[in-house]
Amino acid sequence: MVDFCHIAPTPHLRDLCGQQTHHLLLAHLVEEDEKYVQYYNWKPSKNVHILDNSAFEMYKQGRDMYPSDKLIDMGKRVCADYVVMSDYPNEPGSKTIKAAQQLAPQFKDNGFGTFFVPQSEIGDLEDYIATFAWAACSPLVDYIGVSILGVPNAYGVEKDNKLQRYVSRFHMMKELERRGILKLAYLNNKKIHFLGMVDGPNEIELCGEFCINTWDSSAAVWAGLNGISFDSSPTGLINGKFEEEVDFNFVTMDKELLALAKQNQQYINDLCEAEAR
Repeated sequence: MVDFCHIAPTPHLRDLCGQQTHHLLLAHLVEEDEKYVQYYNWKPSKNVHILDNSAFEMYKQGRDMYPSDKLIDMGKRVCADYVVMSDYPNEPGSKTIKAAQQLAPQFKDNGFGTFFVPQSEIGDLEDYIATFAWAACSPLVDYIGVSILGVPNAYGVEKDNKLQRYVSRFHMMKELERRGILKLAYLNNKKIHFLGMVDGPNEIELCGEFCINTWDSSAAVWAGLNGISFDSSPTGLINGKFEEEVDFNFVTMDKELLALAKQNQQYINDLCEAEAR
């Protein structure tokens, strides 16, 4: 079964994310939002905290990547089990590998598991696959993240091509499977995480044949809080991804919107449970 990490605005974390055991946390929020830190600076023993490096958010905002040297301190603030090493969307995979070679020993020395996110320049499919293969073999890597930026970028379909973007991670996993790289990752005990969600929750069903340990997204909550319900279309979201950036300070007392967010979350949770059967 996929352990799903729903992401919600800080004021609604307890209500909307309080029951899940796995959480993906964002480094820039750990640094900027004390209430966010207060919520996550302890955890039950059964829970798992993955600290993301906010690369998706920084890339989409056209900002510099979050500083690598801050990630250890941010991880300690929120009891992180794993920390996502710095990755560089739309840059050669070698840059992300070099960062991992520098950071992994430091992260491990501080008690964190290491999380690696393959990247490549836009359209450089072979570089992405080679970077994933490096992670599948490297003792420096505990977790491999399959990104909603990295994979669509590798195929050149991240922008203005929702159908291709929606199926890109399924196609990538099949390609990695054909080449024996996915099997190598499993044999080397790498955990697999899907970072984010593209154009509909039914991507969980689409990729159900693969062993995906964890998956995160704000899609269920943020769509619901904006009055959007998952639906019976082939992707589960007829107009594709709701592209408006999440406002992590957003707060509402509207019971209908909160109920819609929870309904969307249950849709995803049911998909995850169905794939486990």
